[in-house]
Amino acid sequence: GFLEDGILVRDVSRTRRRYLGSRTFPWDVMAVLPTELLCLLPGVPRVPGVPAARANRCLRLPRLFEAFDRCETRTGWPNVFRVAKLMLYLLLGIHWHGCLYFALSAHLGLGADPWVCPSSARPLRRYLHSFYFSTLVLAMVGDTPAPQREEELLFLTAGFLLAVLGFATITGSISTVIVNLSSASSAFYPDAGPVRRYLRAWGVGGRLAGRVARWHQHLRAQRKLPAEWDALQHLPRGLRAEVAASVHLEALRRVGLFRGWERGVLRQLVLRLRPQVFGPGEFVCRRGDVGREMYFIREGRLVVVAEDGVSQLAVLGEGLYFGEISLINIKGNAAGNRRTANILSIGYSDLFCLGKEDLAEVLAEFPAARAAMEAKGRELLQRMGQLDTGAEAAALAAEAEAQRRLQELEVALEGLQTRAARLLAQLEASALRMALRVQRLEGRRQR
Repeated sequence: GFLEDGILVRDVSRTRRRYLGSRTFPWDVMAVLPTELLCLLPGVPRVPGVPAARANRCLRLPRLFEAFDRCETRTGWPNVFRVAKLMLYLLLGIHWHGCLYFALSAHLGLGADPWVCPSSARPLRRYLHSFYFSTLVLAMVGDTPAPQREEELLFLTAGFLLAVLGFATITGSISTVIVNLSSASSAFYPDAGPVRRYLRAWGVGGRLAGRVARWHQHLRAQRKLPAEWDALQHLPRGLRAEVAASVHLEALRRVGLFRGWERGVLRQLVLRLRPQVFGPGEFVCRRGDVGREMYFIREGRLVVVAEDGVSQLAVLGEGLYFGEISLINIKGNAAGNRRTANILSIGYSDLFCLGKEDLAEVLAEFPAARAAMEAKGRELLQRMGQLDTGAEAAALAAEAEAQRRLQELEVALEGLQTRAARLLAQLEASALRMALRVQRLEGRRQR
């Protein structure tokens, strides 16, 4: 197939016409011609003439490089593919150099001196000697017999220069692979080096530094990607939602609040969620802190602890959520926008975080979810004694009074709009009568 406006066209007839009219078609034809049949002509040496007669196969090299580039782009292990490609180039280069060495040895005479390839009845023995000799030359080992003739000196010098170029290419390729590995890792995982240097500069003890190191180690071992949204920013919003949904949708559906929600709604919600990982003994939130986000438990366990930081009041597991009480406006909430509990991570906990503004947008679109959150929040506040029923009743009464006054204002506004429309119609009618009267007066004056 071929790409047309970014879409892969697989129609055979269109592909055939496009290929026959392309510039690569004549070169591909020349590359597959059976030129080795020329060796059957009288007077042409058969065995030595075959490699030279098949030189037209090298015209396929651009196709080979194109195939390598596509494989490197599509494979899930690009660095492994680059190393394998580099090894293939290295072995092929040694093979070609060994072939040139054998051709030169055959021209000078096999076994004529210690430098050339020895004369042997076994072709495998001659090939292995040529390959070994070329490996020593291109590896710049130098453990080869001293050249005796000018041709041998020139060939060895050219081999050493080629080896220098090859080593520079190999070194550059290996360094590129190493840089790509480190950059791919740093694209998803934060670097622990700056934090360690910061702690060392301030003389902080090794216990905290160990916690930081274990947290980074857990991220890499469990493939937690806290910076995954940064890697998806270049994608359009629709495709970004598809990618995020394919990764997190199943985990999001395990949250009790989102069960039964449509897939399209969850796709939009998953773009607002930010993954966070908390380590063992780390507080997710403390009582009295200002609440700016709520959390959904994806993996791990957390406990609600008392003020002493030891007594466990409740255990929160996968699929539960917390932190919404300080974000939504529950009438009678004595804590306001403050946290009402201390929540501690037992081990490493993987959470989804939803900000206050994003939560307000979600709840505005889905009143049922807001009602469920408010019901759960009122239940928890009653259990903790943080719900002031008098304040709740006063707030409800104030809200009802405000609603009544708002309705009265709307009725008064509609009356004013009606009167304004009537006055505007009377004004337009008066203006029309005035214009007609002026027109009649002007007509009498002209007579």
